[in-house]
Amino acid sequence: MPNRSVEVVEVAPRDGLQSEDTILDTATKIELINRAVDAGIRRIEVCSFVNPARVPQMADAEAVLEGLAPRDGVTYIGLVLNRRGFERAAAAGLREINVVAVATETFAQRNQGATSDETVEAFEAITPLAIDAGIRPTLTISASFGCPYEGEVPVGRVVEIVRRGAAAGAAEIALADSIGAAVPTDVIERVAAARAVMGDVALRAHFHNTRNTGLANAYAAVEAGVDALDASLGGIGGCPFAPNATGNIPTEDLAYLLDRMGIETGLDLQRLASIVPWIEERLGKRVPGLLSKAGLFPTA
Repeated sequence: MPNRSVEVVEVAPRDGLQSEDTILDTATKIELINRAVDAGIRRIEVCSFVNPARVPQMADAEAVLEGLAPRDGVTYIGLVLNRRGFERAAAAGLREINVVAVATETFAQRNQGATSDETVEAFEAITPLAIDAGIRPTLTISASFGCPYEGEVPVGRVVEIVRRGAAAGAAEIALADSIGAAVPTDVIERVAAARAVMGDVALRAHFHNTRNTGLANAYAAVEAGVDALDASLGGIGGCPFAPNATGNIPTEDLAYLLDRMGIETGLDLQRLASIVPWIEERLGKRVPGLLSKAGLFPTA
């Protein structure tokens, strides 16, 4: 794939930590973010503005942002689910928000306490406010490849949400495999279906590795023309409202895959891998990522 580049969006500080039993203090979260940026990450989801009673790991969103120094070319992203979350994000000075809509009714109720349509309507209501405030609005469609409660998700439902998100003014739309159900053929099919209705809106993909297909799906997404992928250092995290969630695709493993394919990411593999033992020490456990254990190849 000559002259090809893929943007890796780091989500460990938010989607990674939100499912961990160990709640890291603000200073440790800030250090994690800074280490990721030092390794070349340029877009990073750093917090979420949600009810701390539901996700206590994210209760210090404003404090995290206050402690982060501006970095040239680096975009900090915050997740919001409703207007109140948007107002908090805007007041904290964020320049990019990620809003989550859910493709199925049961998962929407479990994840956000709303109907599927209400989660889409929240994006439609927030987007003009974000644009007026100079904030880049992105939309992630959760359960795009399968639901833990309802099973298969029709492609048509995902396409409908993509169409509505694009019409509302999304700068980017992400298809998210929230429960790690997808296989590469699903990715190819749904990326093509999304592209057919979203015009020139950017497309991103977000894969979990619950059934060990995450990196295969990332490869399929790149082959299908996706230029941005979410990943989490060490593979930590996953959705706290999805049963048996086992984590995201590891940033360092994804970066190794892309590097060996000749795809530019701008990431320093050695620095990424060195962050993982540090994360393990802070969380008090081993994490799924493998590059930090196996080492780079070829070795010096």
